[in-house]
Amino acid sequence: MPHRSGFVALAGRPNVGKSTLLNRLIGAKVAAVSPVPQTTRTVIRGILTRPDAQIVFLDLPGLHAPRHRLGEVMVDAARRALGEVDLVAWVVEAGASPGPEERIAADALRGAPVPILLVVNKVDRATPAAAETTAREAAGLLPVAETVTVSAQTGAGFPVLVERIIARLPEGPAYYPEEMVTDQPEQFLVRELIREQAIHQTRQELPHALAVEIEEFAERDNGVTYVRATLHVEKPSQKKIVVGRGGKRLRAIGAAARAGVEALLGRKVYLDLWVTVTPDWREKPALIRGFHPE
Repeated sequence: MPHRSGFVALAGRPNVGKSTLLNRLIGAKVAAVSPVPQTTRTVIRGILTRPDAQIVFLDLPGLHAPRHRLGEVMVDAARRALGEVDLVAWVVEAGASPGPEERIAADALRGAPVPILLVVNKVDRATPAAAETTAREAAGLLPVAETVTVSAQTGAGFPVLVERIIARLPEGPAYYPEEMVTDQPEQFLVRELIREQAIHQTRQELPHALAVEIEEFAERDNGVTYVRATLHVEKPSQKKIVVGRGGKRLRAIGAAARAGVEALLGRKVYLDLWVTVTPDWREKPALIRGFHPE
């Protein structure tokens, strides 16, 4: 059997389950997950290695109509990635009829120079008939090579999805060592884990105004990894929300994030979190690049 390898974009509108899909596909948590749209802000790579193939998945920011400069940067990154892959997995939600955001995503994918595999996600929340209707309506917006139904939550349909992807990849060698599940640096993953917990704690109030900056990442003599991170918000009122009464919410964010970071790094971590007001950072390209380096 020939060895196949290639790059596959996980694309679609915001909040359709692409990051959950990536984490389950590679069997590790490399992408932040939340019920809030536009949680993924940069292209995140995850690697699935088998004896006969290696798939490098690119979890793209959601394709949408931007409302600020940060959104424009996210969509630009997603569009650029579409020209660098061997296959696009267009992820849609079972039981949901295509709305304006789905049409925006379909329009963005129409120019992709590679085959498009339609992945109907969240079938655990819809009837087979509803999932079939979603697939038919999505294919009416954009021609697709074939369709696979899956559940990122339960793993249903994943063996078929992986086999269909591999069958469409070119023959080639592995790009990464077999033990690697991502090529993202540790600091990137730590930053995303902190931001994920901050979003979970404040998701009804200000998730889109949150950014996390790692300011120090060092190994101490006692074997503990010291991480100093600043949570940036845009208004003083938002800072009060993140800190909480007597610092209670910030401590909760830190405790939850530290558990995730220690599981990721496999060692003890001292997480030192601060909150600062950085007005209108989502409209400032230099700050966007600093907070979300590609």
